Amino acid sequence: MYWKRRKQRERDLERELRSHLELEAEERQDAYAARRALGNTTLIQEDVRAVWGWTLVEQLAQDLRHAARSMRHAPVFTAVALLSLALGIGANTAIFELLDAVRLRNLPVPNPQQLMRIQIRGGNPGMGISNDPYQLTYPLLDEVRGHQQAFSGLLAWNGGDTFRIGEGAGVHRVPGVLVNGDFFTTLALSPAAGRLFNREDDRIGCAAPGVVLGYGFWQSEFGGQSSAIGKRLIVDGHPFEVIGAAPAKFSGLEVGRDFDFALPICAQGILQSGTRSLRRTDVYWLAVLGRLKPGWTRTQASDHLQAISPGLLEATLPVGYSAKSVVGYRKLRLEAVPAANGISSLRGQYDTSLWLLLGITGLVLLIACSNLANLMVARSSARGREFAVRLALGASRIRLVRQALCESLVLAAAGGALGLAIARSLSAGITRFLGTEAAPLPLDLGFDWRVLAFSAGAAIGACVLFGLLPALRASRIDPGAAIKGGGRGLTADRERFSFQRFMVAAQVAFSLVLLVGALLFVRSFRNLVTLDPGFRERGILQANFDMSHAGLSPAAIKPFQRDFLEEIRSMPQVEAAATTTTFLIRNGMWSLGVRVGTTDGDSRFTWVSPGYFQLLETPLLAGRDFNAGDTETSPKVAIVNQTFARRYFGSVNPVGKVFRSRAEPNYPEAQYEIVAVVKDTRYFDLRWPTPPMSYAPASQYPSQGPWSNLYIRSSAPLAGVAAAIQRRLAESHPEITADFRVFQTQIDDSLIRERLMATLSGFFGVLAAILTTIGLYGVIAYMVVRRRNEIGIRMALGADQRKVLGMVLREAAVLFAIGGAAGVIGSLALTRAAGSLLFGLGPRDPVSFGAAVALLGAAAALGSYIPAWRASRLDPMTSLRCE
Repeated sequence: MYWKRRKQRERDLERELRSHLELEAEERQDAYAARRALGNTTLIQEDVRAVWGWTLVEQLAQDLRHAARSMRHAPVFTAVALLSLALGIGANTAIFELLDAVRLRNLPVPNPQQLMRIQIRGGNPGMGISNDPYQLTYPLLDEVRGHQQAFSGLLAWNGGDTFRIGEGAGVHRVPGVLVNGDFFTTLALSPAAGRLFNREDDRIGCAAPGVVLGYGFWQSEFGGQSSAIGKRLIVDGHPFEVIGAAPAKFSGLEVGRDFDFALPICAQGILQSGTRSLRRTDVYWLAVLGRLKPGWTRTQASDHLQAISPGLLEATLPVGYSAKSVVGYRKLRLEAVPAANGISSLRGQYDTSLWLLLGITGLVLLIACSNLANLMVARSSARGREFAVRLALGASRIRLVRQALCESLVLAAAGGALGLAIARSLSAGITRFLGTEAAPLPLDLGFDWRVLAFSAGAAIGACVLFGLLPALRASRIDPGAAIKGGGRGLTADRERFSFQRFMVAAQVAFSLVLLVGALLFVRSFRNLVTLDPGFRERGILQANFDMSHAGLSPAAIKPFQRDFLEEIRSMPQVEAAATTTTFLIRNGMWSLGVRVGTTDGDSRFTWVSPGYFQLLETPLLAGRDFNAGDTETSPKVAIVNQTFARRYFGSVNPVGKVFRSRAEPNYPEAQYEIVAVVKDTRYFDLRWPTPPMSYAPASQYPSQGPWSNLYIRSSAPLAGVAAAIQRRLAESHPEITADFRVFQTQIDDSLIRERLMATLSGFFGVLAAILTTIGLYGVIAYMVVRRRNEIGIRMALGADQRKVLGMVLREAAVLFAIGGAAGVIGSLALTRAAGSLLFGLGPRDPVSFGAAVALLGAAAALGSYIPAWRASRLDPMTSLRCE
């Protein structure tokens, strides 16, 4: 009780003393003004320290409250400032958030820095079968596991595929992954329920392997109940017992690819009715990571892998390949690369794009800060009398600077908070943009310390950029001149506009860089969407039919496929149908080595049925199409494209000539007679040049399995055509399952990166031009107001409206010329980084540069003409009376 009473007395005394000091301060306000007039600054400083003995924190709190009131009393300025800052900070944070998710964020596993990817240095040079040239074969993995000494454990997986789960009408596709038995153990993960795989679960020839559910799938399909353990999950028609669920934060090792369940690698023998593919030394399908042993470094591990590579490769030589291919295989070497943040194809595809977008949004933020700096200078000039009175009453210049910076801090904090909300929506929208209907992009966009630090840094940087210089200018006001002169505009005092001029010129330069980039990306995207790919795009379905459960013998597969094709062609909604072994555009590639005379090379190979070229409206330029006479036992024939003909036959007509293919497993060496030349078409990617391509009859395909790929053309709605085929299958072939994709959609999805860059760069380019126009308008209008006395004198001395209009417009033209020149130089330097993302034009495309200058010039002319026109309409007498 004693201490409570003592503290209460201290608080009462403090309040009494503060009241006394405040009263004394009010009584002495007139004395401050007198002492300032007499120049007695020493006494003023002593009085200020004695009377205003507040702590720095209290002064800062007062400045922040004053800044908030000041912002509230200027709603238009506050709204413009907040919106500009929020867009700039939000856009930067959104792009950085995507960069963080794709490239920077570590895997949610213990000690991720110990994880190294084991891969082929430089990739396998097109050898064998692979989706990723850096992956390993299963036999090579087995050899590495048995001979390496650098890693405490190795994990391997194959992801990116979807599997059919369920039975009957409830069948649907979900993403799954095949993993080795050491997968979860090497990652040091614990199950959310049940148990995870161990080495005993993954043995070649396993009879009844279990399945581990992804955490999200366990929650959505099984309600997160422990009773899910022991239940069956039907995968591609095969039952697997659920043995556990993965931990909550773990969704896989590939950024942008989630998994709903995991099966051991040995389960592939069940899904594909045999273990032959596991033992193949030419199928590169496993991504491999290792966890470093204590004391080992990445360099040591990489050197170790390189040293043991010759023995590993010698033990896994590919079978059925030419001697030249085997020699090339022996030269491959393994290496270890850091994998703390997992692996992802998104990095190679979008890494440059995201860094460029971050630079674009950074320029937008700089433009917004330049605008705000000009606005703050204008506000400080308008408040010159207020600052002068404060200085006369004893306020220090540091205090004025701090108060002005507090206003900037309040704006930056509010803009940063609003920017975070914009960032959440923008980054989620970009993620949906990057995904497709068939393959949505699952990215973890939760804020982490890097994103928050970046956003805070952007806000603080913006505060300094648009607040510091205006605050310093406000502190240099001469109290006497400000109090006496107020609104006087001096004709000779043009240096007061130098800061605004510099900022507007900088805005013009930044905006021109953004507009040049936007036009480059927009024109590049236009070149792609207007490109003639050599085939019809609209009104075509891609259909994949799985016949593995139809019970067909190897000899019965091809006859059944021919009958099935005719059945599809007979449907009333179907105008044409044709089989192919490889769909065009982002659906895989297949190449074989070829020999033409004494020339060795390679060619893409596709086996198609008669009518394929008519369906896709790809014209034959010479020769004939495939027909019923091209059978399995007849001489092998081929149709080649123009690129093949030019490369291997020059100007000679290749029809009637022959070439030989080199042997590969399941593809014996064969001689083909060329019966036609077909127009060049794009193959895997619209951006890539057309490769040499060879087409052979589907009846002569040497490695036919229980599946069939069909192109189906129809003028009816394609969704209805797919539904009709599904009904036909349910009636006549319930054991056959089908997947459908619209060909046009597949092509559109292949241009997502270009569409993203064109859309976002175009939006930010237009936004930058608008901000620059507003900034130029504000500076010219402010200049006119400050120089209205000069303009009035000129008009009184005989200057007409046209001369005044020209004088103001010349001022704007000079600013635009300086900024435009800097912008062109900056664009020439910076657009070089975008060269790899452009199609059909170079990074220094003169049309894009000229159009950007013209567009920004028109916007600048609009922004400067209005205040110039108003200046030319000033009444000289009114302007002179303002003196």
